[in-house]
Amino acid sequence: MGLAGMIVGLGVLIAFAFRGWSVLLLSPLAALVAALFSREPLLAHWTQTFMGSAAGFLERFFPLFLLGALFGKLMEDSGSVTAIANFMIERLGPQRAMLAVVLAGALVTYGGVSLFVAFFVLAPMAQQLFRAANIPRRLMPAAIVLGTSTFTMSALPGTPSIQNAIPMPFFGTTPFAAPGLGILASLIMLGFGLWWLGREEAIARRKGESFGDGAPTPGERLAMDETLRERATVAREFDPAEIVHGERTDMPPTIGLAALPLVVVIAVNLAMALFVLPALDTGYLADPRFGNVSLGDVGGVWAVITALACATITVLVVHRRRLPSLRATMDAGANAAVLPAVSVASLVGFGAVVAAMPAFAVVRDAVLGIGGGPLVSLALATNVLAALTGSASGGLTIALDALGATYMMRAAEIGLDPALLHRVAVIGSGTLDSLPHNGAVVTLLSVCGSTHRQSYRDIVMVGIVGAVIALVAVIAIGSVAGSF
Repeated sequence: MGLAGMIVGLGVLIAFAFRGWSVLLLSPLAALVAALFSREPLLAHWTQTFMGSAAGFLERFFPLFLLGALFGKLMEDSGSVTAIANFMIERLGPQRAMLAVVLAGALVTYGGVSLFVAFFVLAPMAQQLFRAANIPRRLMPAAIVLGTSTFTMSALPGTPSIQNAIPMPFFGTTPFAAPGLGILASLIMLGFGLWWLGREEAIARRKGESFGDGAPTPGERLAMDETLRERATVAREFDPAEIVHGERTDMPPTIGLAALPLVVVIAVNLAMALFVLPALDTGYLADPRFGNVSLGDVGGVWAVITALACATITVLVVHRRRLPSLRATMDAGANAAVLPAVSVASLVGFGAVVAAMPAFAVVRDAVLGIGGGPLVSLALATNVLAALTGSASGGLTIALDALGATYMMRAAEIGLDPALLHRVAVIGSGTLDSLPHNGAVVTLLSVCGSTHRQSYRDIVMVGIVGAVIALVAVIAIGSVAGSF
C-alpha cells in the first residue's frame, strides 16, 4: 500500500501540474495522499516533514533566487542584455546568425542573467537576425536553448545557476567542481548542438524553406497566461509575470559597460570559492547559532551569493542613470524570485514526505542497486526526478535530499571525489527536464511564435541528446580518470 500511495501521489502531482494547477496546492496534497496510503500521521507529515524540508530548501537557496532574479531584472531594464546581444549580432552578422544567438545567450546566462529575462530579450533579436538570414523560424527556439539552457546551466565551471549551487551543501563542493570535466561536457554540448543546427539550416536551404510568416506571441500575453506561468515558475528561477513590470531604458550602454557586471560575477565567484573563503577563519560556524556546520557546507553558496551581490551593486553604480524607474525594477526583480522559490521548495517538501515513507526503502535500494556504480545511479535518479517534476532544480534537490548522504558514504568507500558526484548530478538534472511539458520549453516556444510540432524535435537534439552524450562522456571518463 505504501508504494502504491507514493505512485498515486506522484501521479496526482504530475497530472494536475501539467494542466497548470499550482504546485503550492498540489505538492502538499500529493504528499498527504502518499502518507495516507502508508497509514502515516497526516498532520505531522504536513507540518513537520513537508514544511521542514521546504523551509530548509528556502533557508539554503532563497538568497540565490532573490539575487539572481534581481540581477537579471536590473540587467534587462538597464539595457545591458540588449547591448550584449546586439554586439554579438553586429560582430557575427546574418551569415553567422545561429552562432550569434547561441553565443549571446551563453554569455548572458553564464554571467548570471535569469533564463526568462534572456528569453524575452533574445527572441526578438533572433527573429530579426533569422529573418535577415532567411533561416526558418522553427530553429529559433533550439538556438536559444543551446545558448541558455545547456552547458551554461549545468556544465561550465563556475556557472551561478541554481542547479550548480544545489549539490554544494550536500557534497561540500564549490561552483567550480570538476572543472576539466565540466569544460569537456560544455564543448560536447556546444559542438553537438552547433553541428545539429548547422545541419538543419543546410537542409532547410536545400529545400528552399524560408523564415516564414507570423509574429511571436507578445510577452504581455505570457504574463496573463496563468497556466503557462504556473509551469514556468517551477521550471526556472524567475517569474515571467514580472517581465512587463519596471521600465526599460532607451539609452543602452556600450558593450564594455554592459558586460562589466557579468565579468564581476565570474571574477568574484572564482575569487571567493578558491581564494578568499578558504583563507578565512570560519571556526565560528561550529557554533550552534550558525547551524554547527563547516565551510564546505556553506562556502559554495556564499561564493555565488557574494558574486551576485557584487554584480548587482555594479549595475546600480554603473547604470543608475539608465534605470528610469529604479524602485519598480527592483521590486519586480525581488517579486520574480518568490513564486519560483516557494514552488520548488514545495516540490522538495513532497519529496521529503515520500522519502520518509517506509516503502521508500524499496525505491532507494532499487536506485542504489543499478549497475555501473554510484555515478550511473545518481545520473539516472536526477534524470528521472527532473523529468517527472518538470524541474531540474526540484528533481535534483529531491534526489540529493533522499540519497545525497548515501552517495557521499559510497564515494568515501571507493575513493570517489565528491566534485565528480556534483558535476554528474547537475548535468543529469539538465537533460530530461526539457520534456514537452517543461515550463521553460513552453514559454520559449510561445515567445518565439512557434509550436511543439515545428520546433520541439530540434530542442530535443540540442537540449537533451547533446546533454546525454556529455553526461555519458563525463561518467565514462570520470570513472577511469577521476575528477579533474
